[in-house]
Amino acid sequence: MELRHLRYFAAVAETCHFGRAAEALHMAQPALSHAVRQLENELGVVLLTRTTRQVRLTPAGEFFLAEARRVLDGVDNGVRAVRRISAGRMGLARIGFTGTAAFSHLPQLARTLQHRLPQVELEVHADLLTPTQCAGLRSGTLDLGLLRPPVPGEGLAVRVIESEPLVLAVPADHRLAGEPTVATADLRTEGFIAYAGKDSVVNDAVLRSCRTAGFAPRREHEAAGTAVLLALVAGGLGIGVVPASARSLPLGGVVFRDLAGAESVQLALAWHHEHASPLVGAVLEVLEDVFPTRSPAEVTR
Repeated sequence: MELRHLRYFAAVAETCHFGRAAEALHMAQPALSHAVRQLENELGVVLLTRTTRQVRLTPAGEFFLAEARRVLDGVDNGVRAVRRISAGRMGLARIGFTGTAAFSHLPQLARTLQHRLPQVELEVHADLLTPTQCAGLRSGTLDLGLLRPPVPGEGLAVRVIESEPLVLAVPADHRLAGEPTVATADLRTEGFIAYAGKDSVVNDAVLRSCRTAGFAPRREHEAAGTAVLLALVAGGLGIGVVPASARSLPLGGVVFRDLAGAESVQLALAWHHEHASPLVGAVLEVLEDVFPTRSPAEVTR
């Protein structure tokens, strides 16, 4: 039994007319009649009663039509699904997010993918430093990363989508809380709360900013992530210098102020350019509309 026999039988059964079914199938009526007879002979049952005036389904034919439709629908659904997968329109996208990116960019990213690629499932890996994401992209445990350059090592493509300034986070009762803008040099006597990761891009940018202002920051506490860092600031344990996207994490007792003389940090999409699947390509195409490429346009490392 071949799949075509099921299609031929279903066409005749649904029209109850060999001539109309043959026309719909773009084949000769005798060939269609022969194929249906072959199917009946193989099954050893009569599926259709034929007279010069009409064609009718037997009880066995009615049952077999339901089964044939189920099989044919399953095949058609499978064909559509594999084509969507091949085109990158279906599957699982595993995306890493660094620091505050999960709060500032994940909502828009998730809504856009849900609207544009509704059959793509999103798996979020939050609060990952850049080196951790790069390792995941190379090992295949991540498909895309939203991280902060520079990217260590080779084999990854990087698309910069944003450059955001560093801002100051201080307790609400701090002496600098009332200043609209604070100079980096004014922080020389402060105790800093830094990120715990030794490879933190933000820590490096803060260190360079302070050295440019003529001092080395005095690190008093460390935090595993931005939410904990801000909680320590709210508790009066020190001040924090964080990406501006941290403003999307309002916390009682913390005041954000612009920081003059501080560096900016970039946010970028990264993926393995040699192992990129059609799914990654489709997601990147959608995200280009949401987060347009900033200069440099695209860098492969």
